Amino acid sequence: MKDIRNVAIIAHVDHGKTTLVDEMLKQSGVFRVNQAVVERVMDSNDLERERGITILAKNTAVVYGDIKINIVDTPGHADFGGEVERILKMVNGVLLLVDAAEGPMPQTRYVLSRALELGHRVIVVINKIDRPDARITEVVDEILELLLDLDATSEQLDSPMLFCSSRLGTSSYSPEVPGTDLKSLFDTIVSYIPAPDMDADAPLQLLVSSVDYNDYVGRIAIGRIERGTIKQNQEITVCDYHGDRPVRKAKAVTIYEFDGLNRTPVTESSAGSIIALSGIGDITIGDTICDPLKVEPLPFVKISAPTMEMTFSVNDSPFAGREGKYVTTRNIRDRLFKETMKDVSLRVTQIENSDSFNVAGRGEMHFSILIETMRREGYEFQVSPPRVLYKEIDGVLCEPVERVVIDVPEASVGAVIEKIGGRRGDLLELTPVGNRMKLQFLVPTRGLFGYRNEFMTDTRGEGVMGMVFEKYEPYKGELSRRSTGSLVAFETGEAVQYGLYNAQERGALFIGPGTPVYAGMVVGVSPKSEDISVNVCKKKQLTNMRASGSDDALRLVPPKIMSLEQCIEFMADDELLEVTPKNLRLRKSILDHGLRMRALKTGKV
Repeated sequence: MKDIRNVAIIAHVDHGKTTLVDEMLKQSGVFRVNQAVVERVMDSNDLERERGITILAKNTAVVYGDIKINIVDTPGHADFGGEVERILKMVNGVLLLVDAAEGPMPQTRYVLSRALELGHRVIVVINKIDRPDARITEVVDEILELLLDLDATSEQLDSPMLFCSSRLGTSSYSPEVPGTDLKSLFDTIVSYIPAPDMDADAPLQLLVSSVDYNDYVGRIAIGRIERGTIKQNQEITVCDYHGDRPVRKAKAVTIYEFDGLNRTPVTESSAGSIIALSGIGDITIGDTICDPLKVEPLPFVKISAPTMEMTFSVNDSPFAGREGKYVTTRNIRDRLFKETMKDVSLRVTQIENSDSFNVAGRGEMHFSILIETMRREGYEFQVSPPRVLYKEIDGVLCEPVERVVIDVPEASVGAVIEKIGGRRGDLLELTPVGNRMKLQFLVPTRGLFGYRNEFMTDTRGEGVMGMVFEKYEPYKGELSRRSTGSLVAFETGEAVQYGLYNAQERGALFIGPGTPVYAGMVVGVSPKSEDISVNVCKKKQLTNMRASGSDDALRLVPPKIMSLEQCIEFMADDELLEVTPKNLRLRKSILDHGLRMRALKTGKV
């Protein structure tokens, strides 16, 4: 298959992967000259556009000369590492993008180690060389050190290195001689990434690495043909390497190949091609599609296990069922199990004799994307605070530890080291980078809960933090989730100005006048460590001696509006987050004040 190259673009979040794919599509002639094209065209999901990150891996293809280059744009956030791990089975080489100022970050190390383990060829691309703070020479040295640290082979150490500006659409072999287009990048892909070495005449074998869904045709399997040829309406057999699912027969109803941003129906496709296939109702990631006469399942890459979990349950607050379209246990169960079909790093288990489900994933971002997607689809439910998954290794209780890389101004270093030290973090490295400092820590995952907001405050918004799961280490001792308490509504009703005015003296409020509240709902944060009950529904008593303008002196501080991520970070162990399509409400798990106080005294909270 000399005319095909399969390549994935991997990097840390916000290093320019999707922008580079934009320029590769433009310069290969995928778009018309006068066609209006949005930025980051591969980020087709609404949430991806709003947040400026890639969540789901996307396939596209360009034609350069006589060569078809299948490109996979992968997520850069560590929480979606499961997407990257399985995509690497579809390709023969990777483009490793590294920011010319930030250098290799935690996710860079993680995805590069996975690519090296599979023996993929690597093309190193130093991106954003037009940044004023670019430090190209130092970043080149850091990448070579990283390759040595990851035990790269001599061939992988000699990987070609290119210098790009994704925004300008240029690449060159030297930073001193900037390019005018991406010709050098295309030439390097064609010459250095090997063509698939597969037998088109052997019996069919295709590993499903991704699953898409369409309301009209159902599930669509995406993968690379490892050997043989597949034809439309051909009889096929679906099997599973681990033997968890029975071998079953099916038919290849429609076959698609990728062409630019489109999927083009074809009647036949051969070994080495990345295709999409519809017509198999129960297909899932990791399945192998084979010739019925030679059923041989392919081993599937072992996806790293989740490190934390949250409990999703039916909303049982006094306001339950008012705003959501899908509110029952069956609705929530079906939606969560449907998500596991697409997301291999997610685990869902139903808790016996309850309306709750334990959902295990990679991190807070992983959960927040799932929660936000569900609420936009009309689901109403409640979630618990995230908690880490412990393991017993050789009789010792162990917990997950993250490698955290932090880039901050010099003035903020002291505050960052003090805060992370209090969260049981260990400082590994401290490197000056211009007038900033780069710090590396190993921190227990639970120590990072709720830290991001503090970090942005301590660094005045100038800090950059990246993290990725490192390993399991022995349990590091007790650690409180947060040092502040909550302001809890005492009665059900509507918040009024007079009640809020008296409550705001106790702490910062999350709600304004006219907000419906119920007893046990969290309406603010207290600087003290214990919770305080406040009556935000309390009205001023009327008397015949009251002047008409006496309420004018009540000045309310604007409420603090919390985002979904902030709510997840803020939750204490005895709190829940009520999620509806219209509102996010923090609440105590025990709503009644008397019962809550009794549980607190007996230590059952």
